[in-house]
Amino acid sequence: MLVVAACSLILASVAMAEDKLETQWHCPKPSAEQKYDVGDVAGHGYAIAQGACNVTSTNIGENTGAYTEFQEVWKASFTNHGRFNVTMDNGDKMYYTYQGTGDPAKKMASNKWQIVNGTGKHKGAKGLGTCSGKLLDDGGSDWSCTGTVTTGK
Repeated sequence: MLVVAACSLILASVAMAEDKLETQWHCPKPSAEQKYDVGDVAGHGYAIAQGACNVTSTNIGENTGAYTEFQEVWKASFTNHGRFNVTMDNGDKMYYTYQGTGDPAKKMASNKWQIVNGTGKHKGAKGLGTCSGKLLDDGGSDWSCTGTVTTGK
């Protein structure tokens, strides 16, 4: 019984491949955005936003992404969390969650992300990483992301 379990673990590790992820994204201004003032202090609010992003450089075949995120704005900074659904070059999907922070005055943001699943060749995908972002004057953003992704190739 122990030999069967060991063989199963070896086969599972051979079937799963871990790749380094290095992707750059350009995200225009959100296509939908709603903001609400909390009313307790000036500059405190909540927002929800949706938009799309395009890859400007990638090493794993990512093509486009669509996000939905929640933000809490506190005076000159914000925190956020959301979902990012990526379409790969072959049409498969990978599903990310993320949480981050930003400083609009410094035009900078960052986040930590996690891949939670996928479709097709990416079904069961997992991954972890970070992104650093530049906030643009037109309401868009540019992102540089790194991490690892494991898929059942």
